[in-house]
Amino acid sequence: MTRVVLAPDSFKGSITAADAADALAEGWASVDPTAEFVRRPMADGGEGTVAAFAAAVPGARRMPVAVDGPAGRRIDTTWLLLPPDPANPGGTAVVDLASTSGIELLDDLRPWDADTTGFGQAIAAALDHGVSRLVVGIGSSASTDGGIGMLTVLGARVVDADGVPVPRGARGLADIHTVDLSGLRAAPEVRVLTDVTNPLIGSRGAAAVFGPQKGLVAAADIGAVDAGLARLAALLDLDPTTAGTGAAGGTGGALLVWGATLAPGAAEVAELVGLEQAVRDADVVITGEGSYDGQSGDGKVPSFLAAIAASAGATALLAAGRIADDADTALFAASASLTDLAGSSDAALREPARWLREAGSVLARAV
Repeated sequence: MTRVVLAPDSFKGSITAADAADALAEGWASVDPTAEFVRRPMADGGEGTVAAFAAAVPGARRMPVAVDGPAGRRIDTTWLLLPPDPANPGGTAVVDLASTSGIELLDDLRPWDADTTGFGQAIAAALDHGVSRLVVGIGSSASTDGGIGMLTVLGARVVDADGVPVPRGARGLADIHTVDLSGLRAAPEVRVLTDVTNPLIGSRGAAAVFGPQKGLVAAADIGAVDAGLARLAALLDLDPTTAGTGAAGGTGGALLVWGATLAPGAAEVAELVGLEQAVRDADVVITGEGSYDGQSGDGKVPSFLAAIAASAGATALLAAGRIADDADTALFAASASLTDLAGSSDAALREPARWLREAGSVLARAV
């Protein structure tokens, strides 16, 4: 009997990690009906982080909150309240940027105007509730505002030479003259789950690497935002070369300034859901995400799962919505692209569960 651990990330805007795991299991079982499945839906700090904690922690409660979303209008979302414990009598709040200021909340990209205000508002709501600890996931961001939207909500004043608050989003970076942190709310213990280790600026920085995904296409625009982030770092007395400061368009750096600690998101969620123990007893591990590309080897769920599988002597397999030409799939014994199976990315996105079932059967035949 084959023991199969199913630990995909969510396929952004398409299917949740839990539903993806179910579909992969159905597909595998169509080929190998005696297989035993262990489901461990994953996240790395991006979309699905709150869901992963909600599924893993008994007594977790979703707390509704209305925030200013990245499209410039109010949205209804939630943060998660974990039960209190002796070390955290007020409980722990889990807040993810994806559900408050995330790129999947946009119909059209807003490279200059999307910002992190909504993320800050959800954090503020959790603080107002009286939590003792914050766990925040910062993947899947829509903006490159350096986290100034979040900092402003938490009490910072970010103003131009005339003392007027700068515009929201990356648009405001060029106007920043002064950052006053004297009114910033005191931070509890804050642990930041991130899926990237990029610095704030430079060729591997927030604007250069992630700006194009958010609509910053022209080299001049990327350079202007990079320069704005460098100026912001100087005003915040932040070392812009620090690993992780470029996460979420610079929000990682802003959170460090607030007093937070950055942590690898996939590792934190894996510990929470007992992933390593599950893999230790497995023959096969199937992981995946919506787009497996050249950045997927840097702290994201698939590469993390492949490393755990290798250490346990299990076979690692990959199912992804698309597998880019520059992606290194050498970590996996076999891989399946939903886009290839469906014939197009549009077809794969329309019926992700169907093509994940097909991917599960393809992978079962490959080993």
